[in-house]
Amino acid sequence: HKLLHGQSDLVTREYTIHLHKLLHGQTFKKRAPRAIREVKKFATKAMFTKDVRVDTKLNKALWATGVRNVPKRIRVRLSRKRNDDEEAEEKLYTLVEHVPVASFKELETKVVEDMGDDE
Repeated sequence: HKLLHGQSDLVTREYTIHLHKLLHGQTFKKRAPRAIREVKKFATKAMFTKDVRVDTKLNKALWATGVRNVPKRIRVRLSRKRNDDEEAEEKLYTLVEHVPVASFKELETKVVEDMGDDE
């Protein structure tokens, strides 16, 4: 399914991921690695791309409190971008970036107008 609901193929949205419920009952030493996997799974579901790339800052943010004390929630920016690599089987990939926020209260999913940062 290339396009859903006629949306453009390049789109950027901000989401809040509730990690606490995704890591419930997870062994301490597996929490942060599992959180990264869950973020990727979330991005795949939201953006319909198998190729998901996690920004290093997001990785650092998730690991900042240690392997076991992962933040309860995290705000992320999912950008669906074009894959310039010709051999890639997927034309699009999703970049997941961290959006630092003071509080998660009243935050909703929002579409970000692209700032024209075409690499």
